[in-house]
Amino acid sequence: MKLLLIYNTQAGGKRSGKNLPDVLNYFSEKKIDVDLIQTDYSWHGIELVKNADLAKYDGVVASGGDGTLFEVLNGYYQNPSKEKPPIGILPNGTGNAFAKELKLQSFEWQKAIDIIATNKLKKIDVARLVTEGKTYYFINVLGVGFVADVGGTVEKLKGLGELSYLLGVLYQIAFLKSSKMTLEIDGQKMEKEAVFIEIANTRYTGSTFIMAPDAIIDDGYLDVVLANKASRTKILKLLPTIFKGEHVLDEKVDVFKAKRIRIETDVPKGLIPDGELFGSTPIEIECLKQDVSFFWV
Repeated sequence: MKLLLIYNTQAGGKRSGKNLPDVLNYFSEKKIDVDLIQTDYSWHGIELVKNADLAKYDGVVASGGDGTLFEVLNGYYQNPSKEKPPIGILPNGTGNAFAKELKLQSFEWQKAIDIIATNKLKKIDVARLVTEGKTYYFINVLGVGFVADVGGTVEKLKGLGELSYLLGVLYQIAFLKSSKMTLEIDGQKMEKEAVFIEIANTRYTGSTFIMAPDAIIDDGYLDVVLANKASRTKILKLLPTIFKGEHVLDEKVDVFKAKRIRIETDVPKGLIPDGELFGSTPIEIECLKQDVSFFWV
């Protein structure tokens, strides 16, 4: 087996970089040949995978957080190769929400390599996003509203690890505002005044939140989780329930299954797809059913 390994040494407070020699040694122990390319700047991974000769490899592996996986995925879709190998991950970042679908915690890179070595594959859904006239792809979750605002704060506090998510939430509660949103879900329009919307392909977001407890990664649907307008006190009470996914039972929360989604807001709202802060509403999203092969448990 020969892999292209896209490695973010800055991920996880640079802990990823410290792990690199051990990671390479373990690949060698497993008799897996690796072409290592390190990312040098934000979104470098997109360029690296886009321009790679993927026909040479049996897999493309992203080592870092959810952002690194996002880069690899988007480079993968931009790559002109007709035949493309499966994708894999080494969860070496601050946030590794997608890895939880593989029963992996952050920095369990050895277990991740064991999964890749078995060469067991699963075809999973991918979400295609159109924002500001450009097309992107995400594999985990996209947030609009409060959750994107929290993500902006978390980005500034990444050095604090999982604590950054809690602090980000508490900080943004002070500036909490709802927005008027027009949603079109599989052709059905509705008007909402919402605090946030999450479009989820997987169950987890951040490092510990079960945002979409009923999401299934290969069913051809995305889960839309919408928190309607509520007081700060209500939102503070609601947020802890996300740790167990119990927020979806609350009367202030709506959940939909959708193949195609369009969202418009009264004023442009920022986005956070797979932990990356970019783009704004209006947006269009489509679920691409079982569109990518992934190294799986």
